[in-house]
Amino acid sequence: MGDIARDSDTNELVGPPRFNYGDKVRSRKTVRNDGTFTGREIGDVLVKKGDVGYVTSIGTFLQQFYIYGVDFVSHGYRVGMKTRELEAVEPALEAVQAEADTQAQP
Repeated sequence: MGDIARDSDTNELVGPPRFNYGDKVRSRKTVRNDGTFTGREIGDVLVKKGDVGYVTSIGTFLQQFYIYGVDFVSHGYRVGMKTRELEAVEPALEAVQAEADTQAQP
């Protein structure tokens, strides 16, 4: 837990969300319960790196980040994840994402 990512200089909300409703995405990281997921202990693994799910909601956090509600059908639950924790499963979408990233850069 010593390698906490600090991304306070980032504001994703200046551009459109990277993912859309229904997009098939893959987790880039293992995600543990930080206490906001009811019914599981703090520290329990919710999503493993490589797990695949579908974007079912898009919200914001701290007026800075997009948070995607990702339904991991194989697990039977939905987990809120940041953009940096996800990648598109479809290769064609990755090119669109890269272009969006380039346009969002000041």
